[in-house]
Amino acid sequence: MRLAQPKQIMIMFFMPRPGPRGYSFATLARQAATGHAGWRPAWRTPALREAYDFVIVGGGGHGLATAYYLARHHGARSVAVLEKGWIGGGNTGRNTTIVRSNYKLEINQRFYDYSLGLWETLTRELNFNVMFSPRGVLFLAHSDSDMNALAERGDAMRLRGIDAELLSLGDVRRFAPILDCSPQARFPIHGGLLQRRAGTARHDAVAWGYARAADALGVDIIQNCAVTGFDIAGGRTIAVRTTQGRVAAGRIGVVVAGASSTVMAMAGLRLPIETHLLQAFVSEPVKPMVHSVLLSGAVHCYLSQTDKGEIVLGGDLDFYPSVSQRGGLHRIEQVAAQAIAMVPALGRLRMQRAWAGAMDMTMDGAPIIGATPIEGLYLNGGWCYGGFKATPASGYTFAHTLATGAPHPLNAPYSLDRFARGATIDEAGAGPTPHLH
Repeated sequence: MRLAQPKQIMIMFFMPRPGPRGYSFATLARQAATGHAGWRPAWRTPALREAYDFVIVGGGGHGLATAYYLARHHGARSVAVLEKGWIGGGNTGRNTTIVRSNYKLEINQRFYDYSLGLWETLTRELNFNVMFSPRGVLFLAHSDSDMNALAERGDAMRLRGIDAELLSLGDVRRFAPILDCSPQARFPIHGGLLQRRAGTARHDAVAWGYARAADALGVDIIQNCAVTGFDIAGGRTIAVRTTQGRVAAGRIGVVVAGASSTVMAMAGLRLPIETHLLQAFVSEPVKPMVHSVLLSGAVHCYLSQTDKGEIVLGGDLDFYPSVSQRGGLHRIEQVAAQAIAMVPALGRLRMQRAWAGAMDMTMDGAPIIGATPIEGLYLNGGWCYGGFKATPASGYTFAHTLATGAPHPLNAPYSLDRFARGATIDEAGAGPTPHLH
């Protein structure tokens, strides 16, 4: 039986120093009585030491989760996270916050549903409100063939014990009345596949929560510390060179999202990855109107509403390789047109801001989590569209891999050498064409 996620009413970026369990109603009341003058930074600003047992390159959600689980479950007390900018300033803050596990392939089902299980208890685990909201994710069908494909996916999910409901047109109309379900719609709706346990979470809160919890366990979080190279001797990495100096490391984990190819090239490795831009944007805030996450696989448009009332919209990649994090207006125009066609009421809203994330797209659409040909150097990247939802399981399994030197059963299929072995994981069935995954 799954317990409902308890609602929590406040996110605080600062905390009293006592430890990882400092947030409570009593603490909040005590601070309110003193004008909130007693809050201290949620994590330290330590100096970079000369050596660590583990160095995590990348201070996004995945890197911080890795550091937290290394300390929490493997007892590591000599861990550093190196972030070139500030915590939450990279791809962690540049996504559409969707959390789901509605995959068809068994390998992906096991991994992402394990991650969804971690999401359900993450607020309690970190004692920090990550604002996980299981509001449901609805995939729409626009043809009979779409319905057949969703029915097949739903059957595969239920065989693994993952919740999935195939909805008729009438069911969709009742579940999401904001949609244009008329026969004259530009994209006529035939039905959909609903995963009720799925939903959204607050992206930057996830990074802050993991950073705070990792810091309380002794992890050094070093911001404004860009990696400039690796020292390799005898086929093994022995140190990382950074803008703050050289640091020796027993094992190094690279978790840098859209910069994976750039950083790994410093170690002489070429990855089976192309980096593309993925844009998203939000409307001005309005009263609640979109009560779940709505996605169209055929159109490739997805939208939801934040707790502040903004409508979040996203769609396809820009379809040209880039690491600029600056997208093009052509994609915004296309996504807006698709969204308005499905939800005509959106046509009255004004766009408030837009952004682009750099997406590492692998040749089969699945991530890479594991060892590299260089001893002591490990990679966690190539997440394509699936990075945010995978954050807890990614960190959990990567921490296991770094601590033990062997993959966790959940991430073993995602090894880098699968491309040499021909053991690709192609959920979309698109072949070795990165931008189609």
